[in-house]
Amino acid sequence: MKYPLGYNTWNKEEKKSAIKVLDSGFFTMGKKVKEFEEKFAKNFGSKYATMVNSGSSANLLMLSVLKNYKKILKKKTNKPNIIAPSVGWSTSYYPICQNNFKINFVDVNLDTLNIDTVEVEKAIDKNTVAILAINLLGNPCNFNRLKKIAKKNDLILIEDNCESLGAKYHNKYCGTHGLMGTHSLFFSHHMQTMEGGVILTDNKDINDFLKSLRAHGWCRDLPKKNNLYKKSNNKFRDHFVFITPGYSLRPLEIEASVGLVQLKKLNKFMKIREKNSLIFENLFKNKNWCKIQKQEKRSSSSWYGFNLILTGQLKNKRKIIIEKLQKNKIEVRPTMTGNFLNNPVMKFLDFKASGSFKNSKYIDKNGFFVGNYPKDLSKELNFLYKKLEEEVH
Repeated sequence: MKYPLGYNTWNKEEKKSAIKVLDSGFFTMGKKVKEFEEKFAKNFGSKYATMVNSGSSANLLMLSVLKNYKKILKKKTNKPNIIAPSVGWSTSYYPICQNNFKINFVDVNLDTLNIDTVEVEKAIDKNTVAILAINLLGNPCNFNRLKKIAKKNDLILIEDNCESLGAKYHNKYCGTHGLMGTHSLFFSHHMQTMEGGVILTDNKDINDFLKSLRAHGWCRDLPKKNNLYKKSNNKFRDHFVFITPGYSLRPLEIEASVGLVQLKKLNKFMKIREKNSLIFENLFKNKNWCKIQKQEKRSSSSWYGFNLILTGQLKNKRKIIIEKLQKNKIEVRPTMTGNFLNNPVMKFLDFKASGSFKNSKYIDKNGFFVGNYPKDLSKELNFLYKKLEEEVH
């Protein structure tokens, strides 16, 4: 039996929408992108959305706003650092350094796999300006605690929600708890637009700044009434005035058009993912040879994938387990990057490490996950369980 990590959720509707854009002769960012942004924001209870070409680009823009929009940061320091969990994705971290912040790494909670709020409080120093909360594998962070910590210490809270579209904490969508929240629309994620990402915010000025940064730093995508630049009625001039140190991270009309179709299907997708999660939890919870991801109180995971941390008899046997699963055509991945501090790329990054990272180190040696997607996975999950049980006995 083949159990892949990802699954193509496209059908005739997505293909038809893509062909319609191709037939129109207009391919780059336009009306479809604007329509998608409006509907995406409304769907998740946010005021504004900015679509870009990937979730990684969304993270880059979010951190670029923190650096360049001077009104945001509450603290003034020449050596600003941003607290981030040591288990995440590479392009959650790079934009921090690329925007001249230092990464202040802290450990994660072994149960939720999310940033450990106790370690966050310990790591705050006079130069800490923000907390980056990464909702790992669909699982919401403890935002009640993070918001209190941020408020107490005059910190900005931002979210990387690229793996957790549709997840909720206290009945509020993840990606909307911080000042800004990023999302990914990559192939294996909850919505698939080929490539694509979105930043959500309730702050109009930040949204305008994002729109400028996204496309070369020009002002042409700003509304006439904005607080960044006073536009004239001269299009010849306004189309070529540059006001922010921007990039070229624009999405395509095809991606937005497909996104509009996928957005209509998202609730259906989420229900199937949740059904799969109930099967997974029923099979793997309370086993003495593995730990599965736990959720915070009053939160609902969107179950990006199913993570397992080997314990008991299977502790430190990941290499053997992975080889067995791969031999049986079960695709697996490490728990994201494992302990990111172990990567050779660290020599290029400006960072500090606060704490012992006991949990991240354990996850790095014993963690892995398998796929979840809007398809009945009862056979695949039972097959996975059977193969792991064989190794136990």
